[in-house]
Amino acid sequence: MKSWLAAIALTLALAAPAFAAGIPIEISADTFTIDQNQQKATFAGNVVIKRKDLDMQAQTVTVVYGKGGQSDIDSLTASGGVHVKTPTQDVRGDRAVFDPDAQTVRVSGNVRVSNAQGEVNGPELVINLKQNTTVFQAGKGGGRVTGVFTPQ
Repeated sequence: MKSWLAAIALTLALAAPAFAAGIPIEISADTFTIDQNQQKATFAGNVVIKRKDLDMQAQTVTVVYGKGGQSDIDSLTASGGVHVKTPTQDVRGDRAVFDPDAQTVRVSGNVRVSNAQGEVNGPELVINLKQNTTVFQAGKGGGRVTGVFTPQ
C-alpha cells in the first residue's frame, strides 16, 4: 500500500510547491486566472503540470490561498479527467482535492490506481498523509471497490 500512497504524495509535492521547495514545476494551460478578491488561482483548459518524474493532467486546477498569500495553500482541486503519472504509478479520477491542513487527498469519480503489482478501482480514494492510511471506498453514490493483483 505504501506504493499507492507514494504516488499521491508525489502528486501533492507537484501541486503544492510549499511542501517540496527547490524542484521546478512546469505548468501549461489554455488560461490562467488570478482572482485576488477570492484568493484563488485557476488554470483551465488542457492543464499539464510536470515536476521531475511526475506528470499531472486535468481540465481545471484551482488553488485557494489562505491569509498568507500564495505560500499559504488552503486547498488544491483538480477536475475533469484527472491523470497523474509517475514512472511506476498511474492514478486516474474525475476529481482530486488536496487539503493541506488535514493532510488528506480525496480522489473521486471512476478512480483507478495501477502499477506493476495490479490495479484498484472504486468510486473514491482517500489518503491521509498524517496517519499514513489509504482507503478505497464506495463513496456516497454507492458502487464497489475492485482490484486485480499479480503476485511478484
